[in-house]
Amino acid sequence: MRTICQLFEGGEKYYPKDPIMRGKIDLVCDWKNTSMYPPFYHIAYCMFGVAVDEAKAKEDFKKLCDEHFPVLLDTFLKDTKFCYSDTPTIADLGVAPLFTLIKGRPKFWAAVPEGIKEYHARVIEAFPEADEYFSMLDGFATGFKGEGADAEP
Repeated sequence: MRTICQLFEGGEKYYPKDPIMRGKIDLVCDWKNTSMYPPFYHIAYCMFGVAVDEAKAKEDFKKLCDEHFPVLLDTFLKDTKFCYSDTPTIADLGVAPLFTLIKGRPKFWAAVPEGIKEYHARVIEAFPEADEYFSMLDGFATGFKGEGADAEP
């Protein structure tokens, strides 16, 4: 997303040219890719037909709740509607839609902190041009009925 924003006109709307803001956005994007995303494997990949470890899914969900959600809420979203900003950026587009995958396990989704759910909804709403794709992902996740769908977190 960073490269696309740099190459195409209008990209600075979601990836501002200000180096300090870019640094913050890069921090969030890199955090998502290296720290927050790995726990999603055992939580969500069952929806893609991948064998997952249910005990690990519970452990990873606890890690999201205890470690990653607080970083997002208390650092990246502190005093702002979006990550380090009151307008959405590629950081938000990279982070929030991922939470949709948790909906494949309704009991896990029920345990997601309200602040995360509100942020998720804010980001989805901020990109109406992607609604078709967000809706498709949401339908895929909420329609999952396979093994692990009814697991407790």
